Amino acid sequence: MISRRNIRVKVMQTIYTVNTLEGNTTDPQKLLEQHFHQTRALLVYLIYFLSETARYAEKDAHQRASKHLPSADDLNVNTKIAGNEVLLKIYEDALLQEQFKKLKPELSTDKELIRKIYLTLTETPEYKTYINTTGRDKAGERKILEFILNDLILSNETAVAHFEDNFSNWDDDGEMVVLLLAAYIQKPGSFSFTQLLGADKEMFAKTLLKTVLEKNEYLQSVIIPKLKNWDPERIAQLDMIMMKMGVAEFLYFETIPPKVTINEYIDLAKDYSTPQSGHFVNGILDNINKELVQQGKMNKTEYKKRN
Repeated sequence: MISRRNIRVKVMQTIYTVNTLEGNTTDPQKLLEQHFHQTRALLVYLIYFLSETARYAEKDAHQRASKHLPSADDLNVNTKIAGNEVLLKIYEDALLQEQFKKLKPELSTDKELIRKIYLTLTETPEYKTYINTTGRDKAGERKILEFILNDLILSNETAVAHFEDNFSNWDDDGEMVVLLLAAYIQKPGSFSFTQLLGADKEMFAKTLLKTVLEKNEYLQSVIIPKLKNWDPERIAQLDMIMMKMGVAEFLYFETIPPKVTINEYIDLAKDYSTPQSGHFVNGILDNINKELVQQGKMNKTEYKKRN
């Protein structure tokens, strides 16, 4: 479920942490797990935030009915959305409830922000159509939640700033987590929140991290001759890390085509390093790829089978 691109980002960040923290004794694999934990926490929080926004109809109805002199409108707040069938399935998801208990998203929630988004929702044509439609159908139930998420929460600068303040991984994971949430809305209860990676991707993440750290000197010896007039000490550290990861994929991951590897690290270099890094990383990895092919070293054998 988590993309390989995001896995590469988290491996890169873990290696960077290991390289920059002197005397760091933390197990690199545990650092990597913490990165994936942050992804899960962000997903759980977004589900909670969306759910609380929809459920706020009940609080609104109660508060308005409790006024000293409630009006007719105060006594007749439509709470249809609080009983949204998709929403009910979300709250019936035992695995999600377990995550709510562990992560306690309510402690980070901006209740006033949720209230404001809900009040904005009540003024939209989409909401008015929803509450005035008799009966419930699956498509309509999902559609209104998708509308709240995409048009009211994610388009709200204050909400996005709130997510950024509470989750340092928002820039890295936000887009992917939103896609995961969209998939979850389609089928609540379908996620194993403790295993968002899947066995194959988890193995890829752990093996890539272990390979780059254990084969660090060898990977660097492959890269340095291609730097020509570049001083290895002056190359952006992230560029060097990404090139080592790329060469590791060339040599130790038999199922990943070299072109895929090169394109992935070009994109990551553009997003995470200097403006020139994409072109630089592309040139170095492309030259190394060609040389390995010419030398017959691009065997794509598994890491455990190499010396």
